[in-house]
Amino acid sequence: MTADVPASPLAADSAQPRLRFGIVLLPNFTLTAFSGFVDMLRLSADDGDHSKPVRCSWTVIGDTLAPVRASCGIQVTPWRTFDEADAFDYVVVVGGLLHSGPQAGPQTLQFVRRAAAAGANLVGICTGAFALMRAGVLDGHRVCVSWFHYWDFIERFPNADPDLLIADRLFVIDRRRITCSGGRASIDVAAAILLRHFDHATVQKALRILLVGEMQKGNAPQPHPPGLEPATHPKVKRAILLMEQHVGRALPLDELACKLDLSTRQLERLFKAQTGKGPQAFAKQVRLRTAAWLLTSSDRTVADIASSCGFADASHLGREFRKQFGAPPAAYREKGGAAGGADAAIARTADDAQMDWGADSGADSEEDADAGASGSGIDAG
Repeated sequence: MTADVPASPLAADSAQPRLRFGIVLLPNFTLTAFSGFVDMLRLSADDGDHSKPVRCSWTVIGDTLAPVRASCGIQVTPWRTFDEADAFDYVVVVGGLLHSGPQAGPQTLQFVRRAAAAGANLVGICTGAFALMRAGVLDGHRVCVSWFHYWDFIERFPNADPDLLIADRLFVIDRRRITCSGGRASIDVAAAILLRHFDHATVQKALRILLVGEMQKGNAPQPHPPGLEPATHPKVKRAILLMEQHVGRALPLDELACKLDLSTRQLERLFKAQTGKGPQAFAKQVRLRTAAWLLTSSDRTVADIASSCGFADASHLGREFRKQFGAPPAAYREKGGAAGGADAAIARTADDAQMDWGADSGADSEEDADAGASGSGIDAG
């Protein structure tokens, strides 16, 4: 995580706030992401909960002063238009629903480009990162999105560098570009930003008033989507998210371990202790689960799904799919996922995972290495 923006030189008792935040709300923005971020600013800006913009200020801005509707139906009216807005140290774009009408309009994108040219730090929260990407201000920067919108991002930006797309962490700070997965992580990213400029006690006070306690760091794993594993270890959770993001392209086991700052043997041990399976076996389960979801949520051909999920061809997928779900892909699709059932398969895997639940998940050990694992892709098989 890079944090190269210098703290404001203004004194704490300056008549002007140290930091100026301009907040852009996109149509159908998520209220939690907006309110969590603003409340961190509000409670850090003044003593106690007095909420005066002493240390920092926040201004809701828009193309017009027309109210912007949140995904929950609540409306927020911008205070100033883009043309009326002052210069900001941070421009924060809060997104939300992707499939419910218009997103960032051309005036919003142009304002973001002007802010970038002026040297402002740009923050994309929830699907606000999509707007920053559309504005062309994220080139060469890492981008954090929610696991829920990972495939949406891939579909909308097929030319984006997949190695720069992060969906296993809460937020990413890369120079003057900050992107956040959304939800309550907006509190954490606001705290991280404020810590670049304010003392720890000021930020911690705001967190305590919000009953949050300690902030989560950017490399903390996102909560995992419902699925196969009852894993609790953060390294295993991140590994599973990485597996989901690479279902069509095998990640070598040593590369996966490197991304997690583990040795391959440590990774093997953690997976066995947490899920009852090794990383390779678990990766196959992830690929099959993804294939099952695509069968019931899209009209893509079985061959196309097989290719997207890392199987050699439709026959290869069919063999593995029948073993797991008790039915070939076509029958599974016809019955809407009921035959043999993904839920049943997930339940079986969760039951199996209890076998080694109490196993030691500590440091590296000579006895636990799989001699053939370190050089092969985790999607093998």
